Amino acid sequence: MLSSDVASRELQRLASPPAHWRHLRVLVAEDHSTYRAMMGWFLHKLGLTHTLVADGRSALVAVARKRFDLVISDCQMPVMDGYAMARAIRRHEQALGHGRVPIIALTGNMLHDDPQRCRDAGMDAWLLKPLTLAQLHELLSRWLPGPIHVQRPGAPATRASTWPTRADLIQMFGSGQVVDQMLAGLLVEARADCSALAHARMILDAALTEQCLHRLVGSLAFLGGTELEARGIALIHEIRTQGMLLSCVHLDVFMRDLTAYLTYLSVL
Repeated sequence: MLSSDVASRELQRLASPPAHWRHLRVLVAEDHSTYRAMMGWFLHKLGLTHTLVADGRSALVAVARKRFDLVISDCQMPVMDGYAMARAIRRHEQALGHGRVPIIALTGNMLHDDPQRCRDAGMDAWLLKPLTLAQLHELLSRWLPGPIHVQRPGAPATRASTWPTRADLIQMFGSGQVVDQMLAGLLVEARADCSALAHARMILDAALTEQCLHRLVGSLAFLGGTELEARGIALIHEIRTQGMLLSCVHLDVFMRDLTAYLTYLSVL
């Protein structure tokens, strides 16, 4: 048995997770409602923002809507099991060149859900039920990312080689005054369209997303963002042929790069 001092130190360690954990997000896919609620309580105690879903399909919807720093998934679930979910996440990462999010298998039967099957599906580690808070803390300490450097608010976006300079725009439109007037109006419209696009993406509305992208493509053509313009057109086609769910990862990258471009233009 642990001495009272050792037990006290252990409780203090669990009650004081690393400060940067409050900026991280964990996704849990678990079909058993009681166990799902318990995992939510554990993660809350550890100061982690988390999303709880009941099957692999719902997990993919969650991943399409936001980025997670860790995924914990039961292996056997209805609708879509943990293996199919993990393979789908790895395909999305590979297609976009994204970093590998850790996926941890949660199982009550290692005879059926053997480690090799987990590895083959793209999972990184596995835990046996029932799981304790201390075991979860140890897992998170190993697999969650460490503190990251956060860019200063208002720091200028890095200019891509294809983005126009102020001199380029003056040459294109004739004078600095014309450029300033044009940018002021177009940036207001583009930012409004970006906000509408973010809303459409969150509710997975394909028609509204296409409308926003059409308007933004027009603005980008005017602002000289030829590479982003081409990507916007390709996204419209992708959404029409593959649907919103499979297009959301590409859309997220586009929105991130577009925001950086508009920030760059605003300080020209």
